[in-house]
Amino acid sequence: MQIKITYLQMFARPGQNVPPPRDDLAIVHAKRPTISYYRYLYDAVGTPWQWRSRKKLSDAELTEIIHDPRDEVHVLYVDGVPAGFAELDRRQQDEIELVQFGLMPEYIGQGLGSYFLSWTIERAWGYQPRRFWLHTCTLDHPRALPNYLKAGFAIYQVETKEIA
Repeated sequence: MQIKITYLQMFARPGQNVPPPRDDLAIVHAKRPTISYYRYLYDAVGTPWQWRSRKKLSDAELTEIIHDPRDEVHVLYVDGVPAGFAELDRRQQDEIELVQFGLMPEYIGQGLGSYFLSWTIERAWGYQPRRFWLHTCTLDHPRALPNYLKAGFAIYQVETKEIA
């Protein structure tokens, strides 16, 4: 199967702020999440979009990444229930990668994604990186790429890849 991977970046805070679409939201920094909790979030958000990268890692490899203080997992809660998560990787000097971002299927289409992405962008720029970047692909939600562009990211590379 062929997929198209789109790489996006920004070099300055976009200056737009999306207000929360409802009152029952909380965003919690999951510091040193357990492997089982991280894998739960990853599967709950990523399974519909065939996320695979973290599934290829052993528990030890994944622990090394997500327990690094420069890797942050932030969980969006709606009425106390996990609704999505964002993972910011700050391990490269002067850069932040939005490694994972998404909502669980039950929460898509409620305006939560725009709000959570805006919050995540603000969090990343709070570290004053030179560059904030991510990649998405044609397997992701159809609104992923348009939402990233609307939020202020710009495309810098597109490639086609064969996956098994």
